[in-house]
Amino acid sequence: MDFIWILFAYLCGLSVKMIGMPPLIGFLLAGFLLHFLGVEPSASLDTLADLGITLMLFTIGLKLHIDDLLRREVWASTLSHMAVWIVLFGSFTLLMAAVAVPYYTDIDLTTAALIGFALSFSSTVCIVKLLEENGEMQTRHGQVAIGVLVMQDIVAVLFLVVATGKLPSLWALLLFGLIFARPVLYKLLDKAGHGEMLPLTGFFFALGGYELFQLVGVKGDLGALVFGILLSQHAKATELTKSLLSFKDLFLIGFFLSIGFTALPTWSMLATASLITLLIGIKFVLFFALFTRLKLRSRTAYLASLALSNFSEFGLIVAALSVDSGWLSREWLVILALAVSLSFILTSVLYPAAHRFYMLHKKRLKRYESSDRLQTDMVQQLPDAEVLVIGMGRVGKGAYKALQNMLDYRVAGLDSDRFRASDLQKKGMNICFGDGEDADFWESFDTSEIKLIMLALPSIQDSRNITLQLINAGYEGRIAAIARYEDDRKKLLDTGIHKVFNFYKEAGTGFAEDSLQLIAQHYPSEVSGHNKSK
Repeated sequence: MDFIWILFAYLCGLSVKMIGMPPLIGFLLAGFLLHFLGVEPSASLDTLADLGITLMLFTIGLKLHIDDLLRREVWASTLSHMAVWIVLFGSFTLLMAAVAVPYYTDIDLTTAALIGFALSFSSTVCIVKLLEENGEMQTRHGQVAIGVLVMQDIVAVLFLVVATGKLPSLWALLLFGLIFARPVLYKLLDKAGHGEMLPLTGFFFALGGYELFQLVGVKGDLGALVFGILLSQHAKATELTKSLLSFKDLFLIGFFLSIGFTALPTWSMLATASLITLLIGIKFVLFFALFTRLKLRSRTAYLASLALSNFSEFGLIVAALSVDSGWLSREWLVILALAVSLSFILTSVLYPAAHRFYMLHKKRLKRYESSDRLQTDMVQQLPDAEVLVIGMGRVGKGAYKALQNMLDYRVAGLDSDRFRASDLQKKGMNICFGDGEDADFWESFDTSEIKLIMLALPSIQDSRNITLQLINAGYEGRIAAIARYEDDRKKLLDTGIHKVFNFYKEAGTGFAEDSLQLIAQHYPSEVSGHNKSK
C-alpha cells in the first residue's frame, strides 16, 4: 500500500474518531479526497480490498452456524424484504421518471427493478465492522443480521450466474464433498499450533477456498465463507478468528478507500444519491415489520433492522454489469457509489446510539411485538443463584469454576452466545443464554436473590451498558467488572460498578500469591501472615 494512502487513511480516520464517529467514515472520505486530488489507484489497492473481503467472509464462517440460516426468521425475512423492496423502489423510480427528475427519465420498468434489486442488499463489510466494534457478533440480533447477509450472498451468487450467463462447471458438484474433508482440515488446523503458523493457516484456508470455488465457476467469496463454516465447530475457531483480526481490519481499509475511486460526483449526482439514501428509512421499517411478524422480540427486530439499513457494495457490481450491458447510463454507477457511501455513514452514526434510543422508545416499539415468543427467545431462570457471572469466555469461565468450588450451585453464568451457553450446559454448568445489554431480559429475569454480579467482558462499553440496565431494572446487589487499562477502570467505577479488577496489573499479584504456596514450607511465617491479612 502506497504511503499516501496510509497517510490520508490515518489522518481522516483519526479526525473522525476524535469527534466520536467510527473510523470507517474517515476511510471513505480519504478515498474521495485522494480521487479529487488526482491520485491514481494502483492494482494493489483492489488486491488489498479483495483480500480484506475474503478474510472477512472466512471469519464470518468461523462464527456461523448452519442452523441460523435455516430459521424462518432469517430466510423468510430476507426473501420477503427483497421482493417488497424491489416493488417499492421500482414504483418510486417510475414516479421520479414521470415527473421528469434528472437521471430517471430514461429508466424503464425492468431497469427500475434492477436498481431496486441492487439496493435491496445490505453491506456485509459495514455491518460486520460495526457488530465487531460493539462486541455484538454473537448476540441474538447480531446472528440474525449475519444470517440475512449470508442469505443475500446466496441470492447474489444466483444473480451473477444468470446475469453473466456463466454456469458453474460440472466439477462444482464435487464441492458438496468438502463436508467429508472436514477431518483433514481439522488435522491441519491442529498441527498449526498457536504461533505464526496459525494466521498463515487461516490465509491458506480462506484463499484456498476462494480459488477452489473460482476454479469451478462459483463466486470465490462464497468459497471463503464455506471453508469458515467447515471449521466453525473446531476448538481453535475463536483463536483463529482473533489471529486474523488485525490483518482483516487493515486490508478492509483498502476496500473503503477504493469506493472513493469509483468516480467523481457532480452536485446533481450527490442530490440524487442523497434522495435515495433517505429511502433507507423505508428499508428499516420493512425489516422491522417482517421481523416482528416472524415473532422476533422488538429489541432484536429493532437492532437487526437498524444494522441492515444500508446499501451494499454488491450494488456497485450490479450497476457495473448493467452499464456494460447498456441498461444503465454511466452516471448511475457514480450515483449508486455515493448512495452506498452515504448509507455507510448513516449506519455508522446511528448504530452506536441504538441501545440508548431503544431505552427511550421501548414502550412504543414493544407495541409491535408478537405475543408469542420463539423458543430461542424464552428467558431461562436460574433458581438459587446468588452470584452471576456474565460473559463465559476464558476469564468468565475461570471465575465461574473458581466460585463453584466455594459456592457450588449458588453460582451461575450468563452468555449472549447461545451455542456457547448450550455447550456449557451440556457439561453440567449452571449457565443460561441471554444478552445482558437487553433491558427486556432484565425485566423478565429474577435478580432478587443475586447478591453479586461479575462482568467478565472484554469491552468496557458492554460492561457500562449492562450496569445501566441493571440499575434501571432495580438491581440492588453488588457489581464487579474487569478492565485492561487504568483509564478504563475509572470509567467503570464512575458508571456505578463497585469493584474493578485490572487483570494486567493484578494478575501478577495473584500469580505470585498462588505460586508461593508451592514453597510455603520455606516461608511459613510470611505465607501464614499474608493469609491472615486476607
